[in-house]
Amino acid sequence: MAKNLLIVESPAKAKTIEGILGKDFEVKSCFGHIRDLEKNDMGIDIANNFNPKYIISPEKTKVVADLRALAKKSDEVWLASDEDREGESISWHLAEVLKLDPKTTKRIVFHEITKPAIQKAVQNPRTIDMNLVDAQQARRVLDRIVGFELSPVLWRKIGMKGGLSAGRVQSVAVKLIVEKEREINQFTPVSSFKVEASLAATDINNRTVSFKAEGAKYSQADDAEKFLQSCVGAKYTVKDIQVKPGKRTPAAPFTTSTLQQEASRKLGYGVSKTMLLAQKLYESGKITYMRTDSVNLGETAMDAIKAEIAKSYGNNYIQVRKYKNKNEGAQEAHEAIRPTYMENSTVNDPELARLYELIWKRTIASQMSDAELEKTIAKINISTNNEELTATGEVIKFDGFLKVYMESTDDEDTEEGDDSRLPNLTPGQTLDFNQMTATERFTKHSARYTEASLVKKLEELGIGRPSTYAPTISTIIKRTYVEKKDKEGVKRDFRILKLKNDTIQKITDSENTGAEKSKLFPTDLGLVVTDFLSLHFKDVMDYSFTANIEKEFDDIAEGKIVWNKMVKDFYGPFHTGVEHTLETAERAVGERVLGVSEDGKPIIARMGRYGPMVQIGAQATGDEEKPKFAKLKNTQSIETITMEEALELFKLGAPLGEFEGQEITVNIGRFGPYVKFGDQFVSIPKGVEPSTVDLDRAIELIQAKRIEDAPVAQYDEKPVTKGKGRFGPFIKWNDMFINVPARYNFDNLTQADINQLIEAKLVKEANRFIQQWPEEKIAIENGRWGPEVVYNKKRLRLPKGKYTADELVTISLDEVKAIIVAQDPKAFDKKAPAKKKAATKKAAPKKK
Repeated sequence: MAKNLLIVESPAKAKTIEGILGKDFEVKSCFGHIRDLEKNDMGIDIANNFNPKYIISPEKTKVVADLRALAKKSDEVWLASDEDREGESISWHLAEVLKLDPKTTKRIVFHEITKPAIQKAVQNPRTIDMNLVDAQQARRVLDRIVGFELSPVLWRKIGMKGGLSAGRVQSVAVKLIVEKEREINQFTPVSSFKVEASLAATDINNRTVSFKAEGAKYSQADDAEKFLQSCVGAKYTVKDIQVKPGKRTPAAPFTTSTLQQEASRKLGYGVSKTMLLAQKLYESGKITYMRTDSVNLGETAMDAIKAEIAKSYGNNYIQVRKYKNKNEGAQEAHEAIRPTYMENSTVNDPELARLYELIWKRTIASQMSDAELEKTIAKINISTNNEELTATGEVIKFDGFLKVYMESTDDEDTEEGDDSRLPNLTPGQTLDFNQMTATERFTKHSARYTEASLVKKLEELGIGRPSTYAPTISTIIKRTYVEKKDKEGVKRDFRILKLKNDTIQKITDSENTGAEKSKLFPTDLGLVVTDFLSLHFKDVMDYSFTANIEKEFDDIAEGKIVWNKMVKDFYGPFHTGVEHTLETAERAVGERVLGVSEDGKPIIARMGRYGPMVQIGAQATGDEEKPKFAKLKNTQSIETITMEEALELFKLGAPLGEFEGQEITVNIGRFGPYVKFGDQFVSIPKGVEPSTVDLDRAIELIQAKRIEDAPVAQYDEKPVTKGKGRFGPFIKWNDMFINVPARYNFDNLTQADINQLIEAKLVKEANRFIQQWPEEKIAIENGRWGPEVVYNKKRLRLPKGKYTADELVTISLDEVKAIIVAQDPKAFDKKAPAKKKAATKKAAPKKK
């Protein structure tokens, strides 16, 4: 047994570090967090100074038991979780659970998994920094309070299909996306005419070189045409030439957010994928720690970078720089994300290579020379109207850092590496004229957020920290407040006026505009929830208020304020606001009146129980006719749907005709569009617009469904059918679903295959139950972690070590019920039957 037990977060890291430290150390993983707040009663004792109530996560019970056993046998326990606040918190939880003294237990941190870094950390241990623990605890407690108190308000006041939640950072992130969408919806493109001339000159080799020169912009077509008319018969002479030196400077090394942004722009990775790959690179010792907001590089790294530049590109490419952190809370001792060994320009793993190479190039480029440019500006006179055209050219004289890396931008119109050269021109030189155009161009709305540009915006506003961005974006997409999707472009005509051979020609052309890829769009649910929270919880939804909370977490980390006092100051007014909203706020449905139908009924777009919908007629009272409802298509929104589009939705549901004596209709339901045939519902495939399904297509879908549902075999005189579901291909027999593994040919299953699959399932089911009492809905099953009691779909653990396997086979029902009651005291309490309301006649409505 090794004298020292060192605990890290991940098994991959444990394996690497154990190889470095040798036989005196046994390195084990705690697999991340081992404790979390209880879910019952919020897990926070609000009356007792917001004392958190932690429990060991059920899936971590075995991990903790193993670590406890190893800790008892070891002379000393070392805690080496990650170096951020979350990692400090994990070390504290380990100390609490393993009954270690936080004041004396050795805590080590390292920014990279290399032999020198690990050995240096072991030689310089510290103790757990309780300020960092308290900062993380404050974040966890505050976020739990906001989530647990706000979410029930949404259930009551918006409802819909459940699953609604609110959060301190997630709700603000959705608000950003909502505001951007509304800005785009209100945007009206404005056109203008851009003048551009194609000119030519002869170079020193007597070759004709064509180039472009730009003129003024005109808001009206008539003005642009007048200008072109004034250029008929003109001579074009070089009036003035200016040559200006310029330079480009490399970007700073990567922080968490800049890595996420650049990986999105250059590699097309989502934020979660970037962090997953970066985590693997870090744990395998390839890069430094991937959660950081620092742009610093250590001396060791700087020396290695300079050596690599000198070796690969030469000394004239070296230019040492020290970058300054924009974020005041960034810790100077931390480093930017960089390769551990600069001499390795790639890694062998193809999954990780692209991200690693991006990090390597950015790090190397940050210490390389500026790119030296030469910009030429030529002013060209038009003889007939004395107006000017401007031609520009830019030439790279020395590539510098551009030899390795060029930073991308979020501007979709920017082209990288623009290197345009003008021919050698001299003042007074007369140029050849080819043609001049005035092309209509339209202003563009600002781009919707990508995952990466949303991270950039949150960082600019000071909301969230490196560890929070990826889970925040995952949550708002999972909650269906936001969709990540592509938007198809639409055709748009534009005008061109062309002057050639002293004649002006008018042309109409078309372009594809508005196409977007992997952008974040708010759903109607996201719009309604954001409006409701913004109306009733202004502080929680205020950007500066949310950013100020982040600063207070930083103050806790630096020991300037006490964590539970900060939480108390927040909780008082927040809780009062929650209670007031529950009492006074009306139900939110995001209602928008579109107009009035031909028979005078209101047409309303609003949020319904199962999503956005359109309604004709007000809510019925008495004997009034009930309103009609139609579900919105996935491409439609409450905020933008027109009256005509709404009326079109009500055409669905009308009979298409008959098939085999049964009526066929098409409609959109809770689970999407469908064909109804008698009492049967047949789903319409994804991508098929319900309004395009005619009678013939509906019959095709019905017959295809019949073929799909037809028995493919018999077993024990009962039919066997097959299909493909959420978890892959399956066969169904006797109401039992049986997965078909990949080793079977699913398209050509034989009777022998089917017999084998069913018999294997029957054996598995027989081994699953130790005892069953179906009428009581109670069973003892062999679970994943051992025998367990199942009651009403709840899984309860048996008392540890109390029963042997043989005893469980004969245990009585009463004993099992006692085990259930011990864990769930109200399990067998009989609910009082609901009282039937007496039938009453509807009273006439009272006069106001």
